[in-house]
This record gives sequence, C-alpha cells and structure tokens, in this order.
Amino acid sequence: MSRILIIGAGGVGRVAALKCAQHPEVFTQIMLASRTKSKCDTIAADSPQPMQTAALDADNVPEIVALINEFKPDLVLNVALPYQDLTIMDACLETGVHYVDTANYEPLDEAKFEYKWQWAYQERFREAGLTALLGSGFDPGVTNVFTAYAAKHHFDEIHTLDIIDCNAGDHGQAFATNFNPEINIREVTARGRYWERGEWVETDPLSWAMTYDFPEGIGPKKCYLMYHEELESLVNNIKGLKRARFWMTFGDSYLKHLEVLGNVGMTGIAPIDFQGQKIVPIQFLKALLPDPGSLGPLTKGRTCIGCLMKGLKDGREKTLYIYNICDHEEAYAEVGSQAISYTTGVPAMIGALMVATGAWKGAGVFNMEEFDPDPFMDALNSNGLPWTEVEL
Repeated sequence: MSRILIIGAGGVGRVAALKCAQHPEVFTQIMLASRTKSKCDTIAADSPQPMQTAALDADNVPEIVALINEFKPDLVLNVALPYQDLTIMDACLETGVHYVDTANYEPLDEAKFEYKWQWAYQERFREAGLTALLGSGFDPGVTNVFTAYAAKHHFDEIHTLDIIDCNAGDHGQAFATNFNPEINIREVTARGRYWERGEWVETDPLSWAMTYDFPEGIGPKKCYLMYHEELESLVNNIKGLKRARFWMTFGDSYLKHLEVLGNVGMTGIAPIDFQGQKIVPIQFLKALLPDPGSLGPLTKGRTCIGCLMKGLKDGREKTLYIYNICDHEEAYAEVGSQAISYTTGVPAMIGALMVATGAWKGAGVFNMEEFDPDPFMDALNSNGLPWTEVEL
C-alpha cells in the first residue's frame, strides 16, 4: 500500500490521477498538486476515490519539500513540465521518497533533449536507497519496454529499431497541439538525430520522411524522422543495436502552420522586448492556441505507436512489430481526455505501480528498459493499453 503525490494537473495529470484512483489496493491515498489548485479540484471531483489537492510551485524546492513532509508520500509522480524535473528530484532526495516522471529534463532556455542532467543524480539516489524511474510515458516509456520485451523473448540480438508514432486523430481545429504547445513545438522544430554504426547522425528538422502502412485500418501515413530521448538510453542498454530511429506523423496543415509561425519568429524561445517588457514568443503563442485539454471532446480517430525491430534469433533473421492502438473517443469516455494524454498518463500510473508494489526496485536512476518488462506489459493489457505483436 502506498501514498502517492502527483505533481501536475494538465491532460496527462488528469489521466494519471484517475487511473491511480482505479487502484485503491495500491494507492491508498492520493494527493494531486499543481500551481492552479482549481484544476486539481476539478479532477478530484471526478475521482472514484477521495483525492486530496494542493497548490504547489514545482519550481520551488522548499515548497515541494514542505508539501512532501506534510503529506508523507511513498513516491512522487512528476507529470509537470520537463523544466521542473530537477527541482522535484532534489525535493525527493531531501525527503527520502521515490521518484517517477514521463519526460527528460529540458533547460528552459535551450531546446535540448538529453538525460545527462538526470543521469548525474545516479550516485545520490543510490546512496539514499531511492528509485528514480525516468520516462514512464509512452514514448519514452512503453516503447522502451516494448524493446526490452522483444530483446528478452524474441531476439538474441536486435540490430535495427524504428519507433513509429502515428496520431490518426482529427480535432477539427485549424492549428492546435495535442499536448503542451511549448514542449510540442520545441520538440518538433529541433534538429533530427538518429543512431547508426556507433555514432549520432543529425538531420535538418523534418527533412527526412517515409510512408508507413499502419495496421488495423489506419493505413499509410507520412512519417518524419525526429530525435526523441528514449533513443539515448536504448542505444546504451539494448546491446547489438546498429541503428535506432524515431518517426512521427504530421498532417500537411499542421506543418504549414508551423512553418509560417517559425518564419515570423513565433516559435522562438529567446526573450524579446515588447512594449517595455520581456516576452518569450513561444510562450505567447501557447497563450493563443487552444488548450490541449479542450480537444478531448472534439477529437476522433486513433493513435498507433509501436516498435519495428529487426535482428537475429537462433541464427535466423527476424522482423517484429509490437504496437498499441488507442481510440480518442474511448479514452475520453473513460477519463475525459483524448488518446495523447491517455497514452502518456496510463504508463505514468503503471510506472508508479511498478515502484509502489516492488515489482521494479533498485537504488539509483533507471530508464524503463533496465527493469523486467513482463509485469509492465501485463499491466498495459489490464489498464486500457493492450498491445499486439506481429512477426513480419
């Protein structure tokens, strides 16, 4: 039995909190905290079990420490902004509680996606006897577990890995992002990067594309090569990888809007002077765009996220595809959020479940693929994200 403090009350926070509440046998007491307490209260009102709420500035270590000392959780689930990972990790170390998040730390003033800042906490968490589980979303997260599962059960060596993320949904808006606009746009406009023959290769943003025929009636979609942080840990932990890439689908309208906004400077992250004050263009743009949480009742269609892997088993070449399909409308009917939030929030809960129950345990900082994938894969099937494996 565990007490859990969830920090963050956006779309992912909503899903994670409500899914934790579906497991009262594990999460006996839940507190949801965010800068805006009213958001937490709205989520708590929909919870099947009582849920405490609190206002919290996750940039402020003493404030996080005070709340942890007051509530006394066994673990903290961080579904706030990636900029706040380190302050929350610092607070967990100071108070002696386990830590789980869904995305790697990003500096506020630089669009840079890497684990070095969090991996630097390895010795401190090990010496404290605490677990820090990094990237327990879908990608990163479930895709790491898919790869580890394939390495355990299907391959002697995985040589190539393509993580392919398709959102075949439609919300009817001219331009909107399915999760935090600032994080989404920073990610999409960054340079592409993939691993091949022992080194990183960079590409211009969205300059490489392929068409992939997605299963179960979704059909062919154009996918663009991007960099995603799970590649960094997977090339370290999955032995024998010769190439690892990440792909994501985008519609033509989305890309055209993004191109125009970039051309006029609206996606910039450096502060500019405007009428006597400093503003960050991308933060101003975020204020103009639809709140991702408002897209839930509007979005129809499905997502398909999976791992396409090639390698050797018993000396024979083998190709395996493991994927999940999630329906936007079904996700909204269950928890009031569309599938993008659902596919991140459910694995966030499962990662917390693994740590809380001791299914995954260890002292230090861990990426998802470093633990036994089997209990996590079982939990996906029983918590709304069933997976399919196909030998091609």
